[in-house]
Amino acid sequence: MSASDTGPPRDDLAVDAHGLVKHFTTRKQVTKAVDGVDLQIPTGSVFGLLGPNGAGKTTVVRMLATLLRPDAGTARVLGHDVVTDADAVRSAVGLTGQYASVDEDLTGTENLLMLARLYGFTGTAARRRVEGLLDAFSLSDAGPRQVKTYSGGMRRRIDLAASLVLAPRVLFLDEPTTGLDPRSRNQVWDIVRVLVADGATVLLTTQYLEEADQLADRIAVIDHGTVIAEGTSTELKRSVGQGAVSLRLADAGQRSAAASVVEKVLGTEPTLPTDPYALSARVPDDGADSVAQLLPALGEAGIAVPEFTLGQPSLDEVFLTLTGKPLPADDEAEPADAQEVTR
Repeated sequence: MSASDTGPPRDDLAVDAHGLVKHFTTRKQVTKAVDGVDLQIPTGSVFGLLGPNGAGKTTVVRMLATLLRPDAGTARVLGHDVVTDADAVRSAVGLTGQYASVDEDLTGTENLLMLARLYGFTGTAARRRVEGLLDAFSLSDAGPRQVKTYSGGMRRRIDLAASLVLAPRVLFLDEPTTGLDPRSRNQVWDIVRVLVADGATVLLTTQYLEEADQLADRIAVIDHGTVIAEGTSTELKRSVGQGAVSLRLADAGQRSAAASVVEKVLGTEPTLPTDPYALSARVPDDGADSVAQLLPALGEAGIAVPEFTLGQPSLDEVFLTLTGKPLPADDEAEPADAQEVTR
């Protein structure tokens, strides 16, 4: 597909991709990591990309950031083609990957100053920019210290700061909060909200459904290299049913038994979150009567349920329904030994 096939650039879209395809070779086999992905991301929004291990999320980000050349399809970022106008794309975007890209032997200040000078800031302007970023990310006191002495949350924040030295108009965040404690994760969320309020556009891949629910204006679910669903969080939840029940048990040891009762009464497979006392399940559109029967059935099975709520399905239920499997606790990038197929 040529750029002309997709029509002229649209001013309202920060990212406009059509039919993206990417192959890799692994152990002498060709794997199609991305298989015809379309993405249209409005300017000034947060777009979430969810998917299981090996779904192709990181590969999509790397193609949009010009780190990988698509084998087929086209993509424009801020109107610039990622293949024929890659330099213009790189000058306007920032990327924070799954792993820290800063030099651990340098201090936080030295890392940011080096990047600022590489981007063309003069001495005074560079230091002013670095001081502003360190302050914004609550790293002013840590600036003089080597990055290898930082905590996990501090490393992610300095990595984010590094991607913002040039104040990019589009920011690709690939698993930005993986491994962070809840406090550090909330700090990153606040930073993302501020960036978007200032006019930036963010493409976010995440393994945390709550993160997508909190931040993303629209969400695409990708599986086996293909987008299988897209919409707002509310639209995706409505697509799998009009309601969901959430239970909190008095005894975590009864969760398996409770799940069996729930599946028998509602006819849908329960979702088991990391909290061992909790479970939830989607309610079919015609399942109002079965919901009324659920608590008595649990009581007859000797299962105490101190908390019971009926509400909209969660993104966990959406993901399980669409992909047939829960989102894993830890996502994986494409295999390290993957080789680009020469076309």
